[in-house]
Amino acid sequence: MRDVGLEWDTWACRTRAAAGQLTIRTDVARYPARVFAGRTLGLIASPPCQAWSRAGKQLGLIDQPLVHQAVADLADGRDTREALLISCRDARSLLAAEPMRYLHALNAVGEPEWVLMEEVPDVLPLWRQYAAILRSWGFSVWAGVLNAADYGVPQTRRRAILIASRTRTAVPPEPTHARLPEPETLFGPGRERWRSMAQALGWGATDRPVPTVCAGGGPGGGPEPFPSGSRKALTDARDRGTWKHHTLRPHHLPATAPERPAKTPTPVSHQAGTPGAHPESRRWTWSLRTNNQTNATIRSLDEPAGTLFFGHRSNECLWLAEPVGHEDREGTTAPESIRITAQEAGILQTFPADYPWQGNKGQAFSQIGNAVPPRLAAHLLAPHLGKTLHRDDFALAA
Repeated sequence: MRDVGLEWDTWACRTRAAAGQLTIRTDVARYPARVFAGRTLGLIASPPCQAWSRAGKQLGLIDQPLVHQAVADLADGRDTREALLISCRDARSLLAAEPMRYLHALNAVGEPEWVLMEEVPDVLPLWRQYAAILRSWGFSVWAGVLNAADYGVPQTRRRAILIASRTRTAVPPEPTHARLPEPETLFGPGRERWRSMAQALGWGATDRPVPTVCAGGGPGGGPEPFPSGSRKALTDARDRGTWKHHTLRPHHLPATAPERPAKTPTPVSHQAGTPGAHPESRRWTWSLRTNNQTNATIRSLDEPAGTLFFGHRSNECLWLAEPVGHEDREGTTAPESIRITAQEAGILQTFPADYPWQGNKGQAFSQIGNAVPPRLAAHLLAPHLGKTLHRDDFALAA
């Protein structure tokens, strides 16, 4: 048995192929669902979020009653998509009903065993409708919003998640990280502090670099981002020699100052002296602005990034510099802001530094922004694959 992905975007398909994943390039709204009947263990669905995302016009919210109607009709075996699509303000809105078409076809033969679905938080009411239908079919279901940062992703990416199973009680995975670190108790180790961008990228390190290691394989990005490759991260990859040590010291940012202990609240800072930086030897704190909108999230390097998304309105994800200390501000010109690279963005999604993104920079950014972080995906998939995810599954041995 192996994973099969359905994907429309050409470059996402090429990325998946380069990553060794089997993909059918197709329109999921037209592909016959019956071909999977009798051969499906699990269904993973992550419809395109553009119609619902707050980064766009959110016409999906206007279309939501039509999508609810489509889901209800498909659950009863009635295909009213064509008639409903005429009234949709955004044609992509109705793609959020497509998982039900596949689920109805599979339920006729008692499949799948489990279901995982992901979307932006505003889709949660729709996931709750799915949950009610799946429960009537004998599934245990949980639907809610999870924060990727609570699972070690260096990004506070909140997403509506649906988990359903015929064989086990559906519950969300236990968080491994928290905004503030928690002490160890008699019941086990406490949660670690949210993983920062500096930790993930390996910046701020000196004699003992912070390695960048992510879920092996990972998804190809795009609307079907849950990774078949995440399975590789569910066991000790060190035994197979598949983890790679990546210490990224960017050529376009000033060299890092010595790393401080994790509990030190002072932001990770950098010194000027490399191309694009101020010629004077001064200390700078670097922050990431997640897009070019007026309400963009700005986070310092010692914090997780805000939600990364890319598109024609939000493709200016920039590193910004500020001098450390008030005394350094007068008469000082900060280094120019610098656009994030696709490699950096991929790492902040917990993809490996050498993940084989295909296409130009914009096409790679699109895939990265649409993807579910592999580390979050691994936590969601592990129980259904009979795996236990340990704390060190995503870290190199010291």
